[in-house]
Amino acid sequence: MTASATARVALVLVSHSDQLARGAVELAAQMAPNVLLVPAGGDGTGGLGTSFEQVERALDLATAEGRSAVVLTDLGSAVLTTESVLDLADPELAARVRLADAPFVEGAVAAAVTAHGGADLDAVLAAAEHAGSTFAPTGDPGTPAAAVPSGEPAEGEAVVALRNPLGLHARPAAVLARMVAGFDAAVTVDGVNAASVLELMKLGAAGGQSLTVRSTGPEGRAALDAVVAAIEGGFGEV
Repeated sequence: MTASATARVALVLVSHSDQLARGAVELAAQMAPNVLLVPAGGDGTGGLGTSFEQVERALDLATAEGRSAVVLTDLGSAVLTTESVLDLADPELAARVRLADAPFVEGAVAAAVTAHGGADLDAVLAAAEHAGSTFAPTGDPGTPAAAVPSGEPAEGEAVVALRNPLGLHARPAAVLARMVAGFDAAVTVDGVNAASVLELMKLGAAGGQSLTVRSTGPEGRAALDAVVAAIEGGFGEV
C-alpha cells in the first residue's frame, strides 16, 4: 500500500494471489506515487483465492477521507467477490466505487497514472478500461490518439531527440503522461496520445530516436514547451 497518497481516486487490486496483488501495487506505485493503492490478494490464509473480508477492508481503506475508488480484478471469481462486497456495503460508499472491466496489470498502471494527475472517478475508470485496447492486434484501430479540440488551432509541433539510453521506458513514459494530464491541451508523441502511459510505452522509442510532438488546445503552447523540455532533459535520468 502506498503511504503518501493525495489523489482523490484510489485503486483496489483484487487478485487470487497475494504476491500478484502486491507486485501490481509496487509497479503502479513507481509511476504514480501520489495514489493510494490497496492490494487485496489471496484467500486471507496464505492460499490462492479471494476473501470477502480482505476486499471489504481494502474498500474501506481506499474510500476513507472521502476518496473514490476503482477496483481491478484478475479472474472471474474476484469479480464475484467484489460485487458481493459492494452489494452489502453502505450505499454511500458503494456509489463511490467502480469495478473496472480491464486487464489487471496494464489497467492498474494506466489508472494509477491518470489518478495521479488529479482525474475524477470516471476518467480513472476510463483509463483502466482503455488499457485493454491499447495492445490490440495490429490493424485494430482501437481508440484514436488525443482528439484535437474542434475549432482549436494547432499550437505547435516540435521534433526532439530522446536522450534516455533505455528509451521511453515505463518511468519517463509515466512522467510524460502525468505532465500532459496537467494541461488543458491535447498532445501527441509520434501520433499517440501523450496522456496515456501505455500508448507511450507501446511506441518502443529507443534512445537517440527523434520524436514528433504536436499539441493543440488552450494550453497547447505551454504543454508543448514542457514536453520538449522534459525530453531534452532526459526526464532527469541523464
